Amino acid sequence: MGRRWLITGCSSGLGRAMATAAAAAGDELAVTARKTTDLKELAAAWPGRIVPLRLELRDATSCDEAVSAAVDRLGGIDVLVNNAAVGLFGAVEEVSDAELRDQLETLLLGPWRLIRRVLPLMRAQGHGHILNISSVVGRMALPGLGAYVAGKHALEGMSQALAIEAAPHNIRVTVLEPGMFATRYGTSMIEAHRRIPAYDGTNLEMLQGARGLVDNPETGRPEDFAARVLDIVDAETPTPLRIPIGDDAYGYLEMDAQASREEFAAARLVARGPAA
Repeated sequence: MGRRWLITGCSSGLGRAMATAAAAAGDELAVTARKTTDLKELAAAWPGRIVPLRLELRDATSCDEAVSAAVDRLGGIDVLVNNAAVGLFGAVEEVSDAELRDQLETLLLGPWRLIRRVLPLMRAQGHGHILNISSVVGRMALPGLGAYVAGKHALEGMSQALAIEAAPHNIRVTVLEPGMFATRYGTSMIEAHRRIPAYDGTNLEMLQGARGLVDNPETGRPEDFAARVLDIVDAETPTPLRIPIGDDAYGYLEMDAQASREEFAAARLVARGPAA
C-alpha cells in the first residue's frame, strides 16, 4: 500500500514539488493552500491521488477541518509535512507586535496545531512520520529576518522535544533545513510596515538577495529537494533529526558551527572571570 500524506503549502515551490514526487511514487495525498484554486492544476495532474484542501494555518478551526477532511478522504495520515510559510522582512525594531504574532502563527502555532491533531491518529495506527520544514536560519540568523528566524528556531526546538516524546510510539520526526531554492519565498516575502532608514545598510542587500531567488540560476531546484525528501521518508534505518538540504546549506551551517564553537570558547573564558 502507498503512503497517505498531508502536505501544507502546496500552491507552489517546495510543497508542490513534494506533492508531485509523492504522487509519482504512487502515494495518496491531501494538499493544502489558502485558496484551493491554486491547487487545481496539481490535482488535475494526479486525479484520484491528490485531494486539494483549503487551509488557513492561523485559524484553529481551519486546521481541524483540514485534518478531518484528509482522514475522511484518505482513511488516515502516514506522513505530515508542515511546509507552509511566509517570510516577514524587517529589523527587530521595525516589526510590530501584530506582525510578529502573525508570523509566529504561521511558522509555529499552525504546525503545532496540526501536529497536535495528527498525533492521536498516528499513535492509534502505530506509526507515522512528521516532517517540519525549517531553514538554515533555524540554526543561524540573518539581518532583517529576526521574526522569521525566531519562528524557525522555535519550530526546531519544539521538534526536538517532539522527537523524544513520539519515538516510543513509532512516530518519526524530521526537521529539514533547506538552503536557497528557486521558489516564490523571496518574492512573496512581506515587509514590515515600519521602515527605519538607519538599518538599510545591514538589511537592504539581504532583502534584494531574497527577492532574486526565483531567477537565480545557482539556486537549487525544488524537484531536487523533493527527491531528497522521498529518500528520507523511504529510509529504513534511522536518520538524523535535523537534515540540511542543499550544498549551500552545509556551507552556511559549517561556518555557523565554527562561529558557535569560537563563541562558546570565548564565553567560557568570560564566565570563569579574570585569572587569579
